[in-house]
Amino acid sequence: MADIAKYAPINGGFLFSDFKTHFSILRAKRTVTVAYAFVFVFIAFTIFLAFTPSSNSSSPWFTNIFNLSTSRSSGIPISTPSDESYRSHFSSIYNYFFPNSSSSAPTPSAAGSQNTTFSRPSSDNKPNVVKNQTKAEALTHKEKPNNTSISDMKPSLNQAVKNSTNPSTELNQSQNMRQGEKSRDKAEVLKSNSSIIANGEKGIVVKNVTSSSPQRKHDNGTNSGVPKKGIDDLIESLMKCDLFDGNWVKDESYPLYKPGSCSLIDEQFDCFLNGRPDHGYYKQKWKPKGCTLPRLDGAHMLELLRGKRLVFVGDSLNRNMWESLVCILRNSVKDKKKVYEENGRQHFRGEASYSFVFEDYKCTVEFFATPFLVQEWEVTGKDGTKKETLRLDLISHSADRYKNADFIVFNTGHWWTHEKTSLGKDYYQEGSHVYRELNVLEAFRKATTTWALWVDANVNPHTSLVFFRGYSASHFSGGQWNSGGACDHESEPIKNETYLASYPPKMTVLEKVIKNMKTHVTYLNVTRMTDYRKDGHPSIYRKQHLTDVERRSPLSFQDCSHWCLPGVPDAWNEILYAEMLVRLNKKQQEKKS
Repeated sequence: MADIAKYAPINGGFLFSDFKTHFSILRAKRTVTVAYAFVFVFIAFTIFLAFTPSSNSSSPWFTNIFNLSTSRSSGIPISTPSDESYRSHFSSIYNYFFPNSSSSAPTPSAAGSQNTTFSRPSSDNKPNVVKNQTKAEALTHKEKPNNTSISDMKPSLNQAVKNSTNPSTELNQSQNMRQGEKSRDKAEVLKSNSSIIANGEKGIVVKNVTSSSPQRKHDNGTNSGVPKKGIDDLIESLMKCDLFDGNWVKDESYPLYKPGSCSLIDEQFDCFLNGRPDHGYYKQKWKPKGCTLPRLDGAHMLELLRGKRLVFVGDSLNRNMWESLVCILRNSVKDKKKVYEENGRQHFRGEASYSFVFEDYKCTVEFFATPFLVQEWEVTGKDGTKKETLRLDLISHSADRYKNADFIVFNTGHWWTHEKTSLGKDYYQEGSHVYRELNVLEAFRKATTTWALWVDANVNPHTSLVFFRGYSASHFSGGQWNSGGACDHESEPIKNETYLASYPPKMTVLEKVIKNMKTHVTYLNVTRMTDYRKDGHPSIYRKQHLTDVERRSPLSFQDCSHWCLPGVPDAWNEILYAEMLVRLNKKQQEKKS
């Protein structure tokens, strides 16, 4: 009894209550311990996430969040998910750990890839942010390593072309789309390193291999890595299409290079630097009626030319076309110092030939000045005086220098309209015989036949592709080039074809000559398409520094034969590019058969 009384609680308390008090104290201490442990584990896990980045761009690591913020702060447009289509980036973290949540985890394509960048907008156009990587808006193309260019201004057609019949084309790479998501717009879905061109009424989807990788080995240029059906569809549409039957349409995504940006343009063609105030002449795109003409992608064309020679042979209108192509291709090269004239020339008039080297591609784009394609000659009369003649039976002196070129683009025409050639008196010569008088059409037929026979005998059709560009229309009004002809008041193309000139008889003669050749010659019949463009000539904007005579009467000295650059010759080169795609593809098919 004494022992029991010894342990009896004070004030009559019970033993159970005393134990309860001690138990409460222990429970409080354990709660604090658990709380501290939880905080410690949370902090440790957070540090682990922050400093252990994942290579998977879709995983919810903090590194991706930091990169997203950095990209935004740098001013580079980022592909940002829309509120209606995607949850926030932090939502993707939640979904990563709880995949059975009602919000499905994003696929790798839903998050922005670290290999994807976007081109900067041009100064003339505000960029549209591309949402969900599904809609290609008009951005100016600017090459970056491993870049994805989504562009309607200066897009790439790098390494492959895929034709579509709708303004927006969905690629076959459906793994880039979120499963089950339906886009609000008709849109393009891009994989990394792919591009889209919104081109006229149809879209052309292309696999992107940028010119920043010039060491890439390439075949003949037609096997470019796009699904075979894509390139086949394009080639088939171009083969069935008359590329020269169409219209000029205004296109704000043109020109192919910024006006005034190409220092290689001869002064007489650089209307922009010469002060021409209007801009419509370089905002026109040639649109064939039966197909979509691929936009010329300089990077891809350089791949077609890798290790090869492309040669222009003819008069100053072919020099016009040559300078246009050099500027387009140079604009696609990152290091402009690796594009130069072989002999260091800075001006491109007066010499017999010029050659531009694209060092990284080991190719050249050349021009040989031979306005008649046959030799200009002179004979000595009985009185000892020398007289100029045209040898209708001899090909030009420079022919041996370009007969082995991979691509040759010929032309002749304008010099046949000059007074001496038109009259044909004591001028045309065959052998030792000088014709007292010969009709210019007959002389033209003889000269082009001499050219055709030389091509058949000297150009290997298995290794070289031959093109002939047709006559380019002039638009002198009130006279000719040397008699006050003018075109300075023209600022819009001809809209009504009834106002076009009749087809030149010389070109009908040329077509017959080409048809009788053994060698296949692709005829670039630009006559009609250029006849619409009375607005495209330099006119009074052919030079900056006028002579005293020109200053007194500037309107009397106009150029309505050549073309401003950027301008009409860019479209000729787009057609040349399309024809090259067709011909190279055909050669590849012939090798397989």
